[in-house]
Amino acid sequence: MSKVKANDTVKVHYTGKLTNGQVFDTSAEREPLQAQLGQGQLIPGFENALIDMAVNEKKTVTIAKADAYGDVRTELFQKVAKEELPKEITPEVGMGLVASAPDGSQQQLRVAEVNEDHIVIDANHPLAGQDLIFDLEVVGIN
Repeated sequence: MSKVKANDTVKVHYTGKLTNGQVFDTSAEREPLQAQLGQGQLIPGFENALIDMAVNEKKTVTIAKADAYGDVRTELFQKVAKEELPKEITPEVGMGLVASAPDGSQQQLRVAEVNEDHIVIDANHPLAGQDLIFDLEVVGIN
């Protein structure tokens, strides 16, 4: 029986949970995730957990924040004057925003703080600073 090895393309069903049990993502209602290992498509802990798994094998792994989205980085918080925001936006803590760069690329941001004259935006990944738990099931190896 073949097992997942480096650089394989795998299909995997997964459910991702926070340590408090809250589900943040799952493939249960859609096609399995397909990714080629070794290409930076997956967080390191998720990819490492797949190595040596066989088709139809299931397991649950806890991935430390260092092997997931890392620590929350304070340098990714930035003050923005409210007057710089589009007029139609009423910022609220937790609101998602998208910033467009001159090259056309976009970055997901989150409003971390709202003050009278400015907001603080957070460019960290929403799961930064958290250990994650994944239920995994390999459904294909190529």
